[in-house]
Amino acid sequence: MPHARTETSVGTYESHSTSELEDLTEPEQRELKTKLTKLEAEIVTLRHVLAAKERRCGELKRKLGLTALVGLRQNLSKSWLDVQVSNTYVKQKTSAALSTMGTLICRKLGGVKKSATFRSFEGLIVNKYTLNQGRN
Repeated sequence: MPHARTETSVGTYESHSTSELEDLTEPEQRELKTKLTKLEAEIVTLRHVLAAKERRCGELKRKLGLTALVGLRQNLSKSWLDVQVSNTYVKQKTSAALSTMGTLICRKLGGVKKSATFRSFEGLIVNKYTLNQGRN
């Protein structure tokens, strides 16, 4: 399919199939080009307005004594707080706590099994069991 390259008003080129261009009448093409030009001009204006507002914001922050480092610290603190209250973080902390608790319980039970008291109790149970098996 043959392609044509058209230049937009900001100097970028876009590729269109020539059949798409042929489907538009000359007035339709002019109207679309006019709309495109207006839209691109509006985008440029909005960029200028945004840049001016960002400069003004920077001036106000300087007057208030807020430096980039203070702002960064505040953003990091807020982000960390957001992470801490997130469901995922809470679930991970809960999972880690349960895992730690399980490990501690296993260690304690291992220590209990090795104790003299448990061994003597275990010996009593085994003796009772073997005596009952002998009677049956």
